[in-house]
Amino acid sequence: MSRVVVDPVTRIEGHLRLEVEVSGGEVADAWSSGTMFRGLETIMKDRDPRDAWKLAQRVCGVCTSVHATMSCRAVEDALGIEIPNLGRLIRNLIQGAVFVHDHVIHFYHLHMLDWVDVVSALDADADATSDLQKSLSNWKNKSPEYFQGVQDKLQGLVDSGQLGHLTSGYWGHSAYQLPPEGNLMMMAHYLEALDFQRNVIKIHAILGGKNPHPQTFVVGGMNTRIDPDGNVGSNEDGIAQLKDLAKLATDFLDEVVVPDALYLGRSYPQWLEIGRSYSNYLAYGDFPEDNDGFESNYLPRGRIVDGDLSTAQPVDVSKIAETVKHSWFKYEGSDSELLPPSAGETDVNYTGPTPPYDHILTEKYSWMKSPRYDGVPYEVGPLARMMVAYAAGNTEARRILDDSAENMGIGVEDFNSALGRTIARQLETAVLAHRLRPWIDDLQDAIRSGDRETANTSKWKKDTWDDKMTGAGIGEAPRGAVGHWTWIEREKIKGYQMIVPSTWNGSPRDHNDKRGAWEESLLGLPLADASQPLELLRTIHSYDPCMSCAVHVFDPEGGETLAITIV
Repeated sequence: MSRVVVDPVTRIEGHLRLEVEVSGGEVADAWSSGTMFRGLETIMKDRDPRDAWKLAQRVCGVCTSVHATMSCRAVEDALGIEIPNLGRLIRNLIQGAVFVHDHVIHFYHLHMLDWVDVVSALDADADATSDLQKSLSNWKNKSPEYFQGVQDKLQGLVDSGQLGHLTSGYWGHSAYQLPPEGNLMMMAHYLEALDFQRNVIKIHAILGGKNPHPQTFVVGGMNTRIDPDGNVGSNEDGIAQLKDLAKLATDFLDEVVVPDALYLGRSYPQWLEIGRSYSNYLAYGDFPEDNDGFESNYLPRGRIVDGDLSTAQPVDVSKIAETVKHSWFKYEGSDSELLPPSAGETDVNYTGPTPPYDHILTEKYSWMKSPRYDGVPYEVGPLARMMVAYAAGNTEARRILDDSAENMGIGVEDFNSALGRTIARQLETAVLAHRLRPWIDDLQDAIRSGDRETANTSKWKKDTWDDKMTGAGIGEAPRGAVGHWTWIEREKIKGYQMIVPSTWNGSPRDHNDKRGAWEESLLGLPLADASQPLELLRTIHSYDPCMSCAVHVFDPEGGETLAITIV
């Protein structure tokens, strides 16, 4: 029995440590440790609830608008506010752009190098690479001259000796399986995706004022200015630009991203069986199509239990609770108690690590709590959303999952795997990219009809508030189900709790010592070379981990090195 530690795991948001025991060349046990304290909730206390979204979106540098939305929803729920049609449409467009932007970045810039050997691309034949591209799609950049130019650029980078983040890759690892031409094609798309992500997120800036951390959210809707005759994003030129960006998204997803994802699936068929986690999936759903509540969500709310895709089970938010038995927190009662977020506690109880820094596997080993639904661990994220949408009968989700499964020669249930999880994320991206244009059309039609109301201000005055109010704002972030819970007393926030996607997936063991989704998916993982654990990175990166909900880091000797206060 040997022990392998990866600390920190890179190409993610935040600080993550993986520790596994290896026996017979396979992972026998696993522990994931979030090594950043997440304490933004404590900063919310005694704040004006109408300002909470401004702080909440600082919980992450990626999903900024997501947390702004959930915070607004929590306060709107407490105050009994229904947002107007334009506010809903603008939020959907901002959120949709975030998903498309974030998923593409993850695929190419955070995860792709787990599958693509950059050094091998230098040996590729440009003509054969062109033929490969033409066999996958009709993408405009497909000539031998184009791929020769990319190869020359990569060679120039190698010759310069300034490889940056490519320096320490496991190049030449036996787990890489693409031919040189496949590696060159994927690296070409890696570079193209840099321009794509920079452009598509302009939707965020047009409607949100800036990116990241948009400024146009408000409790009650959005304060985006609607002026068809003015010099703002809601005029005809602005709407036309939104349509162009939506087409950019669908073209790139249809001709590059989805074909690349399916190409990986066919090239690494064994990885459609490796990295399976629990077959329990949870999705809160999001992108409301009208103001009738979650029933109208384009991505539906629901649960899949034990992999049964015949039906989506309902979600009862009251059954969500967290335990801190293995987390660096303590509860007033028992740490094994399951507390609902509406009564959650954020009371630090840091017990390690302590020197010598061999490993940190004590009773408590992570800054993440352990959320459970009715006491059971669930996976959240794009795979969960697509499985729930499939079971709920979402037409586009069923079509693209069925077609893609047939393309790779697998069943839809086989998306529960390291590579399947990655592919499902890009299939969801394509579904949402195609939904952007209808939302833009709805926005344009509403404005042309004379609609100007973007926010419901009827409950802004505190004299309309009750002395005590509670609210929950739940929905979806790119990485999965996210919820904000707040309780308000005497016009100020009395308590605030958040359960973010990586808390669900990356949780330590719970009150019953059941592993979180990350830990579970690492069991049985083959390692060709424990000193170069590429397989570990492939599996954990398939979830797109994010621990950015944090306010300080720790010193391995036990001392605090940095403290940040958000004001």
